[in-house]
Amino acid sequence: MKSKEIIIALGAAALACSNVMADSSAGKEACNGLPSHAELKNALISAVASESSGLDFDMWGTIVNRDGVVCAVAFSGTDRGAQWPGSRVISAQKANTANAFSLNGLALSTGNLYSAAQGTSGANAETMLGGSLYGLQFSNPVNPGVAYGGNPKHYGQANDPMVGKRPGGVNVFGGGLGLYKNGKIIGAVGVSGDTSCADHNIAWRVRKNLGLDQMQGVGGVSGDPARPDNIILDQYNGNGDGVTAGFEQPGCLNDASGDPRTLPAVQN
Repeated sequence: MKSKEIIIALGAAALACSNVMADSSAGKEACNGLPSHAELKNALISAVASESSGLDFDMWGTIVNRDGVVCAVAFSGTDRGAQWPGSRVISAQKANTANAFSLNGLALSTGNLYSAAQGTSGANAETMLGGSLYGLQFSNPVNPGVAYGGNPKHYGQANDPMVGKRPGGVNVFGGGLGLYKNGKIIGAVGVSGDTSCADHNIAWRVRKNLGLDQMQGVGGVSGDPARPDNIILDQYNGNGDGVTAGFEQPGCLNDASGDPRTLPAVQN
């Protein structure tokens, strides 16, 4: 390779590197006003300790801003191996999903999307038409370079490699909720590491602990103004017909303590 070509190649590489660094820096700056790593971790640990509807596992949590940029990633256990390793990226997917499909006037949790994204619905197999949002889970693929890049020893730390970047992804079971301040959505939180219902309940408590459930005038599909984006479980706040359709999900592992109607009301 000629010296001129080498110089051009090095210049291009340097420009690409500087663009990545600029994007990362811009992402971090865009997280101003959202919870820090320490705040997320403390809220997550407290929420896990308060929840008993699942397997009592430790959890991953991720916060994204309104552009889907990751602002913080944390875990509740003693180290990154104390909770399902696969749940780190799932928590980011959930945060991205809740942010991507919620508005100032309408909040949709990831749990609300379960039935609508299924291929079939209905009690009679001959009339199964599928969910109204079938295929949603394939609409915004995860960026594997962002989701799995960097040194794993930093996963869940303040310098997690996803911070400042947009991993994307869509997840359609419980655990993702929009973050609201003064009735306006500012991002979202996603948690993963237990059953779908427990994930939702823990995410709900994380949001409450962070004080970002200020949902004045925000609607939802739950039918409960005090919990507009609450998960809908057929046997509790659903229609009790034994079929998960519309915006319903199946029940929790521990039905005795899995009633979503007992979750704290949002700030109104």
